[in-house]
Amino acid sequence: MATGVRFPTDSSTATARQVVADALRKVDPVGARAAEHETNWRRGYLTHFSRLVEAGLGEPADAVTIATEGLRSISEQMRCGDASLADALVAPAEGEPWTTVEIAGEGEAETELSVPYHGRRLTGAELDAQLDDWVARGVVEPTFSDAIREVAAHPEWLRLEGDTVVVLGAGAEMGPYRSLLRWGADVVAVDLPRADIQKRIRDHAREGAGRVRVPVGGKETGADLLHSLPELGRWIEGLDGRLVLGTYCYADGATHVRVSMAADALAARLLSQRPDTALAYLATPTDVFAVPAGAVTTSNENYASGRSLVRAPFRMLSGGRLLQRNYPPDVEIGVCDSLVPQQGPNYALAKRVQRWRAAAARHDGATVSLNVAPATRTASVVKNRALAAAYAGAHRFGVEVFEPATSNVLMAALLVHDLRSGHAPSDEPWREEAYAAAHGGLWTAAYHPRSALGLAAVLGFAGSRA
Repeated sequence: MATGVRFPTDSSTATARQVVADALRKVDPVGARAAEHETNWRRGYLTHFSRLVEAGLGEPADAVTIATEGLRSISEQMRCGDASLADALVAPAEGEPWTTVEIAGEGEAETELSVPYHGRRLTGAELDAQLDDWVARGVVEPTFSDAIREVAAHPEWLRLEGDTVVVLGAGAEMGPYRSLLRWGADVVAVDLPRADIQKRIRDHAREGAGRVRVPVGGKETGADLLHSLPELGRWIEGLDGRLVLGTYCYADGATHVRVSMAADALAARLLSQRPDTALAYLATPTDVFAVPAGAVTTSNENYASGRSLVRAPFRMLSGGRLLQRNYPPDVEIGVCDSLVPQQGPNYALAKRVQRWRAAAARHDGATVSLNVAPATRTASVVKNRALAAAYAGAHRFGVEVFEPATSNVLMAALLVHDLRSGHAPSDEPWREEAYAAAHGGLWTAAYHPRSALGLAAVLGFAGSRA
């Protein structure tokens, strides 16, 4: 059995099944029983994770109940050593207090929002034109364009004066670490105490224009969330400034859930001890989301304008499984199910925990930045050959896959917007998740994503061979 932050047993499946059932129980008891009796979780989880969204669409309170009950269930089950996660963070301190390494950037702060895209740096009119193009093609929601334009119009926001941004997973490709440093922000870099990772953190810190602080426990620089959670929590609680806790960690398999839960325990603790703490997350587009009427209309228009003579043979030969329409006609709120089976149920649970914490914290009055990031060619994605091929062929179905450098800056800019613009969040959690979403075109595509995934992979693989 794993040490540190861990599942209560060797089976992550048993925990996940119980968590989903508990999340649904008060709102959708039939769905809860179905999750409890699911015998093939590896494949069956897709239905239950979709139900977690659908069951919360009746009343805003239902979505909050699902989030809070899901968080309660998984927090009670997960352990930190022999204690519960909550108990581990309030236990008396042991050992010497952690110290801090501080690094001052040597560069000049950028004072204009500049977005790298296809070998160019987009600013001003060029950035406006690209935002218009993304909206016209259904790659992003119109509110995404509005938010980016507002940040561009207020470059003084970029340095996040007065905030201390704690980046959990500072080495992550999709995290905001490098962008924030270029803008002159005050950043706390938390990542594994590995020499290669810590060297990259130091190098980026010196190249940037901000201040970076790194935890030091004993002789190790850096922090392992799984095995040093109590010590890291106490160190973070002692930092100055308004804290912004950003969770950008990734790991393979069940470890991703463990890391996400360690970060969630930190978030819960900080919100209780320092109520002005803000939370920040990136939502994956390969999940289930309720989407607004505009995206549904665009999708149905794309389906209607598609070549039915080309579509019909695939539909017939596959027994209707391929190229299914994304939404029924004339629905006001669509549900886009973009879960990818290859990513697995642990990935889905890790990302859903973050969405639940965002919804619950926002409901309690906390400042929360959770934004849907576009499909991006990160190392963790392209190492999966099937996903890499699907991404390579996605453009044939109206989906744009972004490069990491572009996604990184855009998502960091949305974080700045959420912390500075004064945007009033919606009372409905699904609308807040859809706000400023950069879904890459998955929400507006003509076809249900999984019904086109295989064809996209075949076309992508063929294109790469050619």
